[in-house]
Amino acid sequence: SRLETMVMMSGMELPVKAIREQIASAIDIIVHQARFRDGSRKIVNISEVLGMEGDIITMQDIFVYESHGFDEMGRIKGTYTGMGIIPQIVDKIRDNGIICKDEWFGKV
Repeated sequence: SRLETMVMMSGMELPVKAIREQIASAIDIIVHQARFRDGSRKIVNISEVLGMEGDIITMQDIFVYESHGFDEMGRIKGTYTGMGIIPQIVDKIRDNGIICKDEWFGKV
């Protein structure tokens, strides 16, 4: 990943597994944005970092953007779908006084 590469380029002599463990413990949510053929940028995934399994950082999608073609102006159209997974971080969000309803995550 880019984060791993940036750490390695910094001159720090850490094994890749240690770098990944630091990333997995420091980041809770990843928001992935992509550029579409119409030139627009959209958030296409919101994923939760679950931790490590061996040398691999594990994640699960919470929301995914599903494109449904183009509108009459040639712009991409689509919807966001909750994957039916309530993220582990939801308790931390609620503890900070932020309203976060289970039904927002879909298929629950």
